[in-house]
Amino acid sequence: MQNDAVCSSEPLAGGVNVFSCTQSDVFTADHLVVMVNGILGSSTDWKFAAEQFVKTIPDKVFVHRSEKNAASQTLDGVDVMGERLSQEVLEVIKQKPNLRKISFVAHSVGGLVARYAIGKLYRPPKEGLSVEETTATIGGLVPMNFITVATPHLGSRGNRQVPFLFGVSAFEKAAVLVIHWIFRRTGRHLFLTDNDEGKPPLLKRMLQDDGDCYFMSALRSFHRRVAYSNVGCDHIVGWRTSSIRRNIELPKWGDSVNEKYPHIVYEERCKAYDGEQVSTDGDTNNDLEEELVTGLSRVSWEKVDVSFHNSRQRFAAHSVIQVFIYLFMFLTVA
Repeated sequence: MQNDAVCSSEPLAGGVNVFSCTQSDVFTADHLVVMVNGILGSSTDWKFAAEQFVKTIPDKVFVHRSEKNAASQTLDGVDVMGERLSQEVLEVIKQKPNLRKISFVAHSVGGLVARYAIGKLYRPPKEGLSVEETTATIGGLVPMNFITVATPHLGSRGNRQVPFLFGVSAFEKAAVLVIHWIFRRTGRHLFLTDNDEGKPPLLKRMLQDDGDCYFMSALRSFHRRVAYSNVGCDHIVGWRTSSIRRNIELPKWGDSVNEKYPHIVYEERCKAYDGEQVSTDGDTNNDLEEELVTGLSRVSWEKVDVSFHNSRQRFAAHSVIQVFIYLFMFLTVA
């Protein structure tokens, strides 16, 4: 039975917990869902979705809306934010010993932050007698769903990855030079211009396990990975980068393919692909983008393409997708 009584509280770790007020549901909900905001955002961005989520399946989920990276803190860099998020999640888990499973739902840059955080939280399986000891965990919990919403997985550098630059080469080159003035360290990570201590760009390093950060092992450990993308009208994050596709792989779309969720215009289940990188004829920018596509395609993804072309709010698609996404998200929590 659907329960309309939803409670929220602010934990010591920061952020907001959302859960059913019914006492029995509080103790039976063993699935932690961590919601992560994007650049210049806050936990408030996920308020509506979190409440609807708990109302629909009150006895299953305990939702935590992260707030360790809010407003200007989102300019500190993907790695710094990822460290904060990982510590925040551990604190929530410590406060709720009945939790057994974990999922992440992240918007925009929050998807990259979540990918970094799970790399820190990953614990490889141990040789033991119990199932728990022989299964990889995220913060000690079983990884279930890793969901990103309009996340620039391939970065934002050139090649029409940032739609409001209109694909004009001069604009894209200028953006690379000035982006750090506006979005500081996070801007460098997004535009792949960071070279801390001579290391490759962070998004490239996140294609493999790196030291104590098990980026790809962590991503691979989730039961399912889902990438939601705007096919158009998103002026901040392009379709290719959010859907982890090459230009030639973008599908044709038309009317809705889902009667219950009319904004969904294309759905695809992509198996893990361990093929070779495609040659880009020595174009440095495209070579790096190709590395990111190839690396992230080594795990399976469910790709859901969304269109708000017929909506009065279509020009705010980047934010609107975050509000509507909970409708389909219910199907992904197992």
